[in-house]
Amino acid sequence: MKLMYALWGDGLGERLRGEELRKELAGVGATALQVNVRDAEVEAAQVRHSTYETPIAAIVSVWTEGGHEAVTAVLRGVAEDVNGWIVDERRPIVPPEVEDGVRTDALANVAVLRIPEELTREEWLHRWHVLHTPIAIETQDTFGYVQNTVSEAITPGKRVDAFVEELFHMEAMTSAHAFYGSGGDDAELQRRVTELMESVVRFGAHLNLDLVPTSRYVYTLA
Repeated sequence: MKLMYALWGDGLGERLRGEELRKELAGVGATALQVNVRDAEVEAAQVRHSTYETPIAAIVSVWTEGGHEAVTAVLRGVAEDVNGWIVDERRPIVPPEVEDGVRTDALANVAVLRIPEELTREEWLHRWHVLHTPIAIETQDTFGYVQNTVSEAITPGKRVDAFVEELFHMEAMTSAHAFYGSGGDDAELQRRVTELMESVVRFGAHLNLDLVPTSRYVYTLA
């Protein structure tokens, strides 16, 4: 079971990457941990959005063979506020393997999506998974692309329907050509931006969106 959490609080990076947290999570049945945290490495990222009064400070993914309640309790011990969800994961582009605790050499964007009122869940998933996915892959220079559809909320908090994890080269923080992979060709850049945004609008991901630029770390716990 994969769990995803939005966390708020100051100084989360050090605590989330600390050995004590990993021991506590392993002790309640967790087998793997991924930490996506806003930090100095991605401070230059030019694109970010927040629907919350205080922007999300970190997104934490936990794979567990135990109950979600125990994992949530552990994370509440390190963050000021925690919202959590059970998700179903798809990996259209599998992220590269990295050593435990080593920062992935990437701008790791995490988008928080919500289904617009005018679409059913089934139609929204079709437009996102079937229609949008190939366009997103073709128009952006990503080397990791993970889709997480929420199956159940496990804490109170604002409704969330999905998370998208995308890995970009670090240059994409400040270069649109690096973000879209347009090779310095302004006409090609505009074509890619237009095609992507038209697809984004079709499933309502241009509204009610959080976009969190992060550094990404992974850990094996068991």
